[in-house]
Amino acid sequence: MQKAAHIIFLIIKYKAALFPRGISLFFGRFLGLLFFLLDKRHRNVALKNVTIAFGHSLSLAERKKIARGSFIHFGQVLMDLIKCTTFSPKKRDALLTVRGGEHLEDALSKGKGALICAAHYGNWEMGISGLARFGKVDVIARALDNRYIERELLAFRASSGAKIIYKNQAARETLRALKDNRIVAILIDQNVLPEQAIFVKFFGKTAATTPALATFHLRTEAPIIPAFCYPTPANTYLLQLFEPLQVTLSGNHERDVATITQACTTIIEDRIRHTPLYWLWFHDRWRSRPELPVESGKHCQNPGERQ
Repeated sequence: MQKAAHIIFLIIKYKAALFPRGISLFFGRFLGLLFFLLDKRHRNVALKNVTIAFGHSLSLAERKKIARGSFIHFGQVLMDLIKCTTFSPKKRDALLTVRGGEHLEDALSKGKGALICAAHYGNWEMGISGLARFGKVDVIARALDNRYIERELLAFRASSGAKIIYKNQAARETLRALKDNRIVAILIDQNVLPEQAIFVKFFGKTAATTPALATFHLRTEAPIIPAFCYPTPANTYLLQLFEPLQVTLSGNHERDVATITQACTTIIEDRIRHTPLYWLWFHDRWRSRPELPVESGKHCQNPGERQ
């Protein structure tokens, strides 16, 4: 199955190289809509999540529109990533504008590296290209289940100037990267196992969230820079870098991890509320639940301390 999926991927990749980018984007939107119509399981997950987030403040038709739009958006994102693998780095770079770069430059000037608070929102892979304009970039990620397509993604990220830190190696390699004044991006908007999670509020409901970003900040004092990459009406992308996160710390490690993680999650929630269809609604974000009722901020394990 993995090889078959890889062959399909390669066929799409080489076909995409033959057509203008606009046609690839149109085809991606079509694929996204097709999956929305045919993939009942993920469609139901998306509709359930939109309902959790917006409740009855939106009509059923409005909630369906967000869910459908998310499928269409990520179909386009996927096809654009495939198309961009056929571009030179210079041509790919021309598709991206960066705003707020001074925040990242100032963070790196302190010599402690920079932590990027990111999410599966917009086109995060293209955003990596923008980060690489400011220094060496590492991205903490989980390997894809398909090892053949994982190699394709690794090649794309490498051509964008990024190195992958896999989650099972994250603590040691991330600390080394920050010590070398590198940029480390962590996407914190997906569900994690309860034993690895801190539970914080996301759209009013507790969500199992990685405490890694907060942990690395507390251990290294590397500034946390929120960053999001959005599509523009001109079919290009805008990477927006925001001011470093500012929170009041208590000196209690567990409480401070909770405070930082909640603050970062709230920033992501605000961005999703701004343009909901750019987020990955068909991911089962609230799947992990605490075994016992807990207050926001309780977690079981601190991945940055497992050395």
